[in-house]
Amino acid sequence: METMFDTLLQLPLFQGLCHEDFTSILDKVKLHFIKHKAGETIIESGTLCTQLCFLLKGEISIVTNSKENIYTVIEQMEGPYLLEPQSLFGMNTHYTSSYVAHTEAHTVSISKAFVLSDLFKYEIFRLNYMNIVSNRAQNLYSRLWNEPTPDLKGKIIRFFLSHCEKPQGEKTFKVKMDDLARCLDDTRLNISKTLNELQDSGLIELHRKEILIPDAQKLL
Repeated sequence: METMFDTLLQLPLFQGLCHEDFTSILDKVKLHFIKHKAGETIIESGTLCTQLCFLLKGEISIVTNSKENIYTVIEQMEGPYLLEPQSLFGMNTHYTSSYVAHTEAHTVSISKAFVLSDLFKYEIFRLNYMNIVSNRAQNLYSRLWNEPTPDLKGKIIRFFLSHCEKPQGEKTFKVKMDDLARCLDDTRLNISKTLNELQDSGLIELHRKEILIPDAQKLL
């Protein structure tokens, strides 16, 4: 039977660590294991990031609001998953998104102090952490240089995918049609018509002030 520690070893941050080093880490670190009920907020947006938080088991909703609160993006993510490792350092060390348990979810956290004092002593851990943060930065930067698309359908799809953490899985966009039209610099009528075409193709589902994308991968 797979244990929580087996799950930890599956996370990219710990992959490559030998059993002896991993055992040594577990002997010294104070792990905070928490079980969250469905609907429970795990981390609130704007909270200071003082730890590495891992989703070991279950499914969470990642809730991200635009700065002007014009629209909200909700993504479903299954464990194992590391929550915002990029927020641990930098100019802004607050969580960008909120994280809510979609099903019963199991998390474990490791303090920033222990990361600095002990985990960074292991070269494999340092490389894994730098690779995770670097890959995220490179992926976001590459999106800025995607060739613009002339048709509205392409613009809408690009808007959806550019606001997702990962281009897979279920996504929900809570946005008014007028606000989406302003974001895409087009008319409400054209936006509505194109969204209905996407719905007819089975790529999205339209609801009141809400757009559901069952599988973002199909938009690619």
